[in-house]
Amino acid sequence: GVLSWFGAVAYAELGAMMPMTAGQYVYIRDGYGDLAAFLCGWVFMLVVIPGGIAFLATGFSIYAGQFADIGPVGRKLLSVGLVVAISAVNYIGVRESAWTQRVFTLAKIAGIAIIIGAAMLAGHSNLSGAIFAGKPRITGVGYSLTACLMAYNGWSYVSLVAGEVRDPARNLPRALGLGMGTVMLLYLSANLAYMKVLGVGQIAAVERVGAAVAEKTLGAAGGNLVAAIVMISVVGAINGCILTGSRMPFGMARDGLFFRRFGEIQPRFHTPGFAIAAQAAWSSIVVVTGSYETLSSYSMLSAWLFYTLTVAAVAIFRKTMPDAPRPYRMWGYPATAWMFIGVSIWFFADALRNQTVTSLLSIAVALAGVPFYALCRRAAGGRHGTLVVCHEAEADC
Repeated sequence: GVLSWFGAVAYAELGAMMPMTAGQYVYIRDGYGDLAAFLCGWVFMLVVIPGGIAFLATGFSIYAGQFADIGPVGRKLLSVGLVVAISAVNYIGVRESAWTQRVFTLAKIAGIAIIIGAAMLAGHSNLSGAIFAGKPRITGVGYSLTACLMAYNGWSYVSLVAGEVRDPARNLPRALGLGMGTVMLLYLSANLAYMKVLGVGQIAAVERVGAAVAEKTLGAAGGNLVAAIVMISVVGAINGCILTGSRMPFGMARDGLFFRRFGEIQPRFHTPGFAIAAQAAWSSIVVVTGSYETLSSYSMLSAWLFYTLTVAAVAIFRKTMPDAPRPYRMWGYPATAWMFIGVSIWFFADALRNQTVTSLLSIAVALAGVPFYALCRRAAGGRHGTLVVCHEAEADC
């Protein structure tokens, strides 16, 4: 959580300094050049964001199994239908998507609070056995952190809609700081609650952990209630991914580094309509083929490579653009930046040592974008536009 928070405050400085749609892509482009920026966009739109959307949508259908046995085919149909429906909301407008996000985020927090409260009030505790079980070891910890980092993942996505945020110099740092603090508190509390009620062994054996905890503490009705709330929270998470993820190919296309169609603004709704539709189609394919399970195993490593480069870009811009307005400056810089980079290097080294094939696949996914760079640039016909800010992209944002 602290590691992710250090990354978030770096993004807060960059977002307040350069409040443009497709933010992370812009920071990589201006810090390292067009090829690095293209590879960043390539990894996120091919693997990271669609994989996350598919993973969440499948989780939704798994929790739907709490109420009815819909079978494997039914799960996939429900997951695809969810992706299409939320994409349609985002296609219609930023304002509609923002309201969806507010409602489902509040429901998510309420649901997690119910689980935590019920678990903490339960009499029996498995915490001591969970914390002290087995022999502690360092080897493999870096790679095993990928699941934890995926739980915190999303802090970088705020930068992708920086050009559509009111008063970004004030609101981006506030959103990232308060958001990360809240997520850290909820995530750690929920894990303690799970371990207190179930213990590590039962957690590993249960498919719907939150519902299982609620059933033990609140009875069968509690399991159903929490399953419903978890499904609601998943809708909010998918909405956030769709809202922000579509801005990456949109920004690349506006820069002339991707196919022109992805850079088009829907004339009626003033949204990147084609980018949203294409993202929905690809995410649905990932759901149907089940390849999200493969993607999720190395998407976080691929994403973290560009997170690290982006945090390092804070130092680059401090030298190359010393006089640029910085309404917010990274907290604890340079110590926090170097700690983030140092832990990230250890994270990669540990993954390469203990999960060599998966780590090399992560690198291969990124490098696979190199031959497509020239192809997409040629197809786009060179730079033909500029990345838009709020008043151009969405008048009512």
